[in-house]
Amino acid sequence: MYAKQYELTLPADYDMAIIRKRVADGGHVLDDRAGLGLKAYVIRERGIDDSPVNQYAPFYLWNDTGAMARFLVGGGGFQNIVRDFGRPAARHWTGIACHRGPARTAPPKAASRRLTPVPFDADPEGTGLGLAALIERETEQLRQLSGHDGVHTAALAIDPHHWQLLRFVLWADTSAPDQDATERYEVLHLSAPGLGDLPEGRDW
Repeated sequence: MYAKQYELTLPADYDMAIIRKRVADGGHVLDDRAGLGLKAYVIRERGIDDSPVNQYAPFYLWNDTGAMARFLVGGGGFQNIVRDFGRPAARHWTGIACHRGPARTAPPKAASRRLTPVPFDADPEGTGLGLAALIERETEQLRQLSGHDGVHTAALAIDPHHWQLLRFVLWADTSAPDQDATERYEVLHLSAPGLGDLPEGRDW
């Protein structure tokens, strides 16, 4: 499993109805994309759920990194973003764990993201295993969170370049109730051709 997200931060007076129409018209094109676990077409609107910005920030979980590469650089879809908005940085994380929630059969309406740095002192005992212990704790927290009635899918991943943890959760609720979230989104559409192929539980 591999996570990817790019963020298009738009002007404060941008009409987000343009993005809503974009997704309504074209969001279905990845509904059967081979290698894709899920794509959540998510937005933030300035002044809603404490968002300081207007933003279109699609989030992906890929089962096949080759399919992800084709999407990004092989004319598989990302060229449309480049054409219309320029080329944004595509952040990516290696998957650690994923859980289906009790609301897996309901269409998600909201999403939450928590980005946290891995502390420099993650190995206080000096054994070299401090990071593994941290990930064990985070994995268990994700498992517990995934039992919340409103959870559709919960994922944990790590960026080992910037040493940053990502927790991304899809919710059936209209507003993400994750108290630890650093960002909250509205989900406009979910393409999930390989949802059933995503790992269940820890992926390491």
